[in-house]
This record gives sequence, C-alpha cells and structure tokens, in this order.
Amino acid sequence: MDLKQLAYFVRVAELGSFTKASQALDVAQPALSRQVRLLEVELRQNLLVRNGRGATPTEAGRLLLEHGRGILHQVERAREELGRVRGSLAGRVAIGLPPSLARVLTVPLTRAFRQQLPEASLSISEGLSATMQEWLATGRLDIAVLYNALPAPEIEITPLRDEDLFLVQKRPAGLAEEPPAPPIPLAEVAKLPLVIPSRPNAIRMHVESEMANIGCRPQVVLEIDGVSAILDLVADGAGAALLSRNAVASSIRPSAYLTRPICDPPLRTRVCLATSSMRPATLTQQATLNLIKTILG
Repeated sequence: MDLKQLAYFVRVAELGSFTKASQALDVAQPALSRQVRLLEVELRQNLLVRNGRGATPTEAGRLLLEHGRGILHQVERAREELGRVRGSLAGRVAIGLPPSLARVLTVPLTRAFRQQLPEASLSISEGLSATMQEWLATGRLDIAVLYNALPAPEIEITPLRDEDLFLVQKRPAGLAEEPPAPPIPLAEVAKLPLVIPSRPNAIRMHVESEMANIGCRPQVVLEIDGVSAILDLVADGAGAALLSRNAVASSIRPSAYLTRPICDPPLRTRVCLATSSMRPATLTQQATLNLIKTILG
C-alpha cells in the first residue's frame, strides 16, 4: 500500500471533497483522483462514493480511514524518532490563532520555534474559533488557540487562562492617557453602538450571553470579522468595541483608543489550547504545545 495514496485518500475522506483535498494538498485534482482510484484497485474495494456534492467514505472507506490515520501517524512518529537520533525533531506543525492573539503570539512563537525546533516547519493561520475547530477536525490544523471553546468529541481542549474584555472607544482629541478611564457597568455598555464580529464568533456569542443574563442585548451597528478593521472603525468614530487589552496594545496606534474595564459583571473570555482527539499529537506537536503554554502562561 503506497503511503502517498493512503495520505491522499485520508485527506479526501476527511474533507469530503476531491476539490478541497486538492487545494489542501496542493495536488492537481486529476492526479489526486487517479492515485485514490489506484488504491481502490489495489484493495479491490470502493472506498468513496463520488457524487455532485463531494465524496463520502463507504463502509470499507471508513475502516481504512480509521486505520489510515493511525498508519500515517506512526510514520510521522518514526520520522521524528529518527530525527531525535541525529539530535533534533522534524516535521510540520500547523497552528491556528484568533486575530486578537495572532499579533501578540506570532513573533515570539516563531522565534522560539526556530530556536528549539530548527529542523521542523511551522504554518500559522488566523481564523475565528468556530472555523478553527472545523479545521482541527478535518486535519487542516494540528493545534489551535481558541476563545471559549465548545466541547466536541473530536476536539481535546486545555484551558490556558482567562482574559478580561474591555470597552474600546475612540480617544477624544486632547485627552491625556492618564488617569485610566473608570469601569463601566455591562448594562451601560449595552446602550452603546458596538462594532462587533458576526456570529458564531466566540466573543460575540459570549457578549450576547452575558448581556442576556442581566436582561440586555447589544446594540450592534456594524458586524466586522477582523480585529484590525474593528479598531479602524472605532478610531473613525463608527462605534465602540469589546476587545482584550492585547488586541489594542498590538494595534498600530494604541494611543488612539480609550479602554475601560467592564463591571457588574466583568466580561471575561477563556483562552484554550485545542488539538484533534482523532490524531494523537506527534513529538514535534507536543513540543510546540509546550512553547505556546510557556508564551501564554
């Protein structure tokens, strides 16, 4: 059984589409289809049901998918163990970060990764927490940093820390940075025009839930999925935002914003590390997990 053919089949089965697998693997779709078909011919089994909506594993395909994940994982472990013999870990690690943490975490993580895992390669993507959970399940990501991660059978979640959310407003012209702005009750925040991500963004869902607990709802004037774009709109006077201190501190002009703590109750989000429960972490991935824990700890 050819390992490349097996890897191609696993990715098609996980993504449910030859087109998506072709893009993920950077392989031409005809070549991908041919390799999967050769595997089916060798095994004398139809592994996928092909239809207009994509590709679905047959009973035999589901069995091979279960074994194939384990086989490919063991091959990766073998490569890593051989790498350890010559003194270093190798392999590729794909990490997903929420936009509000990407600017804070990307540089120190990349620097530490290169120093400690010089023979490994790193891929970093930005995305919403809900999207990144899907990417973990389909194998596009190995590790994701998520806000308020929801439990799921295919995801293993490790809480890292809680972060306060602040009301972020345009700083009035001539207003000094000190003293710090006083806290504002959550009920008062609900009366303000907000620039906020669209559902199912984790922070959006958390804000709505916490406001509902006190009988309020957010006054959303703009839905924007992107921290930089939200901050630009706040600086332009479009409304206020609810973001972590890191999101503001890592912006291009943090002095352009007034940040106020939120009280009665405070708004806090939980930062979590997530991995796939269907694919045990390789040694390189475990080392990367420890780097993230150290940097965010």
